Amino acid sequence: MFGVGKLGLCFSLNLERAGHSVLGIDKNQEYIDTLNNKTFSSSEDQVDELLRNSTNFEATVDVDKGLEHSDTLFVLVATPSLDDGRYDHSQIDGLVDQLVQRGRQESPKDLIIGCTTMPGYCDELQERVKPYNYRVIYNPEFIAQGTVIKDQLHPDMVLIGSSDQESSDKLVSIYESLVKNEPRYCVMSRISAEICKISLNCFITTKIAFTNMIGDLADKVGGDSQEILTAIGSDSRVGLKCMRYGFGYGGPCFPRDNRALGVYAKEKGCSIHISDATDKCNLDHLQYMVNCFKEDEVTFDSVSYKPESTILEESQQLAFAVALAQRGTKVTIKERPEVIEELKNTYGELFKYA
Repeated sequence: MFGVGKLGLCFSLNLERAGHSVLGIDKNQEYIDTLNNKTFSSSEDQVDELLRNSTNFEATVDVDKGLEHSDTLFVLVATPSLDDGRYDHSQIDGLVDQLVQRGRQESPKDLIIGCTTMPGYCDELQERVKPYNYRVIYNPEFIAQGTVIKDQLHPDMVLIGSSDQESSDKLVSIYESLVKNEPRYCVMSRISAEICKISLNCFITTKIAFTNMIGDLADKVGGDSQEILTAIGSDSRVGLKCMRYGFGYGGPCFPRDNRALGVYAKEKGCSIHISDATDKCNLDHLQYMVNCFKEDEVTFDSVSYKPESTILEESQQLAFAVALAQRGTKVTIKERPEVIEELKNTYGELFKYA
């Protein structure tokens, strides 16, 4: 497992619990030591317990040791967004640089990319590593922060982008040993899978934005937003998931996937107006909430992008709190100590803390 951050560590521990021998590889020796001596502590549910109970998981900074350990190489490094909305593939590229420097492998090795990439990237990567006996598979995960362990064990769908039947079958068998349900295995080309990954998240952002748009309208004219949304969601063509009026979408995945799809489409000469409109609706909903709030004081029990997470990235809750505080509302925030520390470092005394 190249990359044992939050997602990679969860996946490693789930694979280990399923009976696999897993070697995690990362750059930070101090972090690696906390994994090996099992002193690492995570805010993610079940991780600490799984790490303590693991017997076939260890971590290292040694890339060569990783190549010796297995022919199945998962890559779960970060691909943050660039200013233009595209994904930054530099961490994958840096790892691949190290792999190809070690020359051609005697037996084929499957290089399974689990991070989000721009459509077409994995095909380009395959051409680069093919002379060194690597087969590239795209296999992103669909998880939510705070429930990563559970989501990995109960996926609705496992997405596999590959041009090699043997590699696809092997990856399916790994998931069959891991999951607790019977997901749909969607096997397709690498570029189709890359489009599918960001498109799925864009559909969800569109649904959230639509829900809040209708909720704002109902609120403005005296309708009952939740009665309306529950009725709409009761139609099986729509469904009740994500049909609750409240804060808009945020976090490390939804906003950037929505923008990346729009950027990619424009590059290819296609206009995906829904991507831009969804982003604008999300911002309009935030402004509507700010305009409607008339109290002099308010307390937030959480300002992370969702209550069970400590992540503040693109949190609409936090943006709402900041907007209110900047216009003079007395804002108190109750949060976990690590979140409060981050807020103090960023916003100083803009808020009161509890």
